[in-house]
Amino acid sequence: MVRFTVLASGSKGNSTVVSGGHTRILVDAGLSCRELFKRMRQAGEEPETLDAILITHEHQDHINGVAVTARKLGIPVYFTESTHRAWMRWLTPKRQMSYAQWLEQCKQQAAARQAEADAATPEGETDEPDTVDLQTKEEEPAPAAGQKDPTWLPAVEYFEAGKPFVIGDIAISPFTIPHDAADPVGFVLQAEGVRMAVATDLGYMPPNVKAQLKGLDLLMLESNHDLEMLRDGPYPWSVKQRVLSRVGHLSNEAAAEFLETGYDGQAGYVILGHLSESNNHPELARVAAERALSGRASLLANRLLLAEQHQPLFPIYF
Repeated sequence: MVRFTVLASGSKGNSTVVSGGHTRILVDAGLSCRELFKRMRQAGEEPETLDAILITHEHQDHINGVAVTARKLGIPVYFTESTHRAWMRWLTPKRQMSYAQWLEQCKQQAAARQAEADAATPEGETDEPDTVDLQTKEEEPAPAAGQKDPTWLPAVEYFEAGKPFVIGDIAISPFTIPHDAADPVGFVLQAEGVRMAVATDLGYMPPNVKAQLKGLDLLMLESNHDLEMLRDGPYPWSVKQRVLSRVGHLSNEAAAEFLETGYDGQAGYVILGHLSESNNHPELARVAAERALSGRASLLANRLLLAEQHQPLFPIYF
């Protein structure tokens, strides 16, 4: 049995569980570990059965809980190499230092060394070692690796866009998407003959993405914002420009245009995802998509669903 469960979708966190055969994969971990586990159990998914975490890109709403979740479950995380590097840089930012700060640091270090020298044992005296309680020393637990290094993960696996790979019983085809991240990807996941695609966080629909989104049983597609709501909304102009750019997010209108003209109409389910709470309304997204799909109404295909930010979508079974 194949199962697709959206735990959360939106600007505050994104995560989906894909199950097929004996394999369970978490696609993105944008919520805290505690919240991910809570929502999985709400949706009838057991966190302990997860086999891997698959990351689309390094923005916080997609990777916020990845480290804690992976460590707690002891499972590998799959990134592109560039995404992994960007994630590590985000967790361990390099400190910028002026010449004056560097000079002050040198003075402090010199003073510390002088203080150590002044406190050294005077010449001629015996340097007796301090008494050490060996029993206490041996029983003191070693710090976990993740406490010292925030980027530590139980295992890291790299993949490349355009090169399919397999995790257990699930075949995965990653494809490049246009978004302002290091190496963002979408996924087509296939198990037991069922093809499911995750295509969110993309500024427009390039030919390579359209080619991937054919012959699907389930399509999760971004419908991020309403153009008028975004233009009149609370975001600064610089953020509005980013969202509207070709490496930003799909509007309701852009998603509807793809569904009307570029989509083959074969998926049993179409899920609209990554809806903005500030610049969209679920009914606006729904109406735009329904109009685009109006000529493809079917009892067996194109059942339209909207993923939510604050609660999981009911599991979809195949």
